[in-house]
Amino acid sequence: MIRHLFTLIWNRKRSNFLLIAEILLSFFVLFVVSSLLVSSYYNYRQTTGFAHDNVWEVNLNPGQDTAHRKETLQLMLQGLRATPGVVAVTRTSSNTPFSFSTMNSNQYYYKGKQGPQADHYDADYDMRKVLRFNVTQGRWFDRRDDASTDDKSTPVIINQKMATAMFGPEAAVGKVLTDREGKAKWPVVGVIDAYRPGSDFAANEPAVFFRTELNEHAKLDPNAGPGVLLVRVQPGSGAVLEQRLVKEILSSTKGWHAVVNTLDESRHDKLKVVLTPLVALGVVSLFLIINVALGLFGVLWYNINQRRAEIGLRRALGATGAGIGGQFLGEMLVVTTLGVLAGVVLAAQFPLLGVFGLEPTVYVLAIVLAAVLIYVLTAICAFQPSRIAAGIQPAVSLREE
Repeated sequence: MIRHLFTLIWNRKRSNFLLIAEILLSFFVLFVVSSLLVSSYYNYRQTTGFAHDNVWEVNLNPGQDTAHRKETLQLMLQGLRATPGVVAVTRTSSNTPFSFSTMNSNQYYYKGKQGPQADHYDADYDMRKVLRFNVTQGRWFDRRDDASTDDKSTPVIINQKMATAMFGPEAAVGKVLTDREGKAKWPVVGVIDAYRPGSDFAANEPAVFFRTELNEHAKLDPNAGPGVLLVRVQPGSGAVLEQRLVKEILSSTKGWHAVVNTLDESRHDKLKVVLTPLVALGVVSLFLIINVALGLFGVLWYNINQRRAEIGLRRALGATGAGIGGQFLGEMLVVTTLGVLAGVVLAAQFPLLGVFGLEPTVYVLAIVLAAVLIYVLTAICAFQPSRIAAGIQPAVSLREE
């Protein structure tokens, strides 16, 4: 039966070649779209590595005040931490969770090996209390790091993604990252499991946290901003506590301004931006599937009309309607398999070349998903034309000829 199907397909190789090319192109486009959608879903299922609930973000604007900025910040932080309803306060850089700001670098080396592009963040003792990181190796920053006053040796904490990329299966704690020349050193004192601050669909990228404690050894750039505050508050806190925080900031500074919003609000705003291209991809995929379905249905319908004499002759020789329908369905599935196999060979180059930089598992799932969609689509489109072919009576078809 299979040999007979291949013979029939070869006898109509010109039209079948065009059909295989259409299936190949459709499979490839579905594979690319599926890769991005599967990657987004895969990221969505991963842990974010931090807790964003009941965390407020305070953006500070010192205006024209540049004098005694460190002392002003220290006084303000003391007042905020003593405010009823506040659990913990941390001062960090502008690339806070769900913000549209990023800071990254690939300057990290270990034993001559350059590390990947890694996001870097400013962190102090209390950041873990605010975002509730899960430290899997070593520890978070604490008073023991105060002894490190050398500007060229700054303790850092990395996430597991960075640890695996730099050290492989070796323990990361105790290792020292350096710059290319080996002058700057960053001893690793701890590892957290993950950190995905971009959005719910963002990947877990390599991350490095630099200790920037606001103590007597700290040196602030007078031209730099005061940073951003993240404040963990008691559950159920609302506008009353927000007004109290703003009032505390105004009372401990000289004309500074503060804007308070929650990380939940930032998360929803970021989701609107992130979901737009995903929805667009879904619409493109649906449009593609509809067009492929119409094309396949039209081709099959045309083939049946062109082969009515063949069908009538086979029916006259004793072929059953089910046999005729099975033949057309089998031909279509064989043609689909040829197109899918060519598409799989093309899609297999993506993980080998690292086109999108995704995990190999994502590519495999995308190939499977694209293949299943193509086969289901082909079977649906071939079902009705096959039924029509099975219902053709030999006398009618031969009389037409």
